[in-house]
Amino acid sequence: MDKFKEKLAALRVEVDNASARADAAEAESKRANDELTQKEHEITSLKNQLARKEEELEAAENKIAEAKLNLDEGETTKTVGEGLQRKVSLLESELDSAERNLRETTEKLRQMDIKSEHFERKVQQLEHEKDTYETKVQELTEKYNNIKEELDSTIASLEDM
Repeated sequence: MDKFKEKLAALRVEVDNASARADAAEAESKRANDELTQKEHEITSLKNQLARKEEELEAAENKIAEAKLNLDEGETTKTVGEGLQRKVSLLESELDSAERNLRETTEKLRQMDIKSEHFERKVQQLEHEKDTYETKVQELTEKYNNIKEELDSTIASLEDM
């Protein structure tokens, strides 16, 4: 009887532990999904920045082309062209930086997606374990009640003798 109670207590502890692990895995999965959403917003923002920088670059290149056509107009045009060239160089540098940042963020997003999938599988596994343990506890409780009834009837029979 004591062994049965010990087993039942041990199974309850296992169910509680499995439930705690499932809760922790669900929390980690939620955190990973939140981070994934944040990274997706960041990527969208970077893509928008990249598009703006490309537009600025194109506008600067157009101004440079225009300045080159007007180069014959004098020294002022030359100075403007040099300023525009510096601006183009700066924009190209910013574009490179934005592209590098986009690649890094995309890689991080991919890693987060992989982690998220892993945690989702872990949650499913733990939920399955939890269900199995709950079924075992229910079966053992039924067996315990049946044995207790049988024991009570045996004791009642012995007392009647």
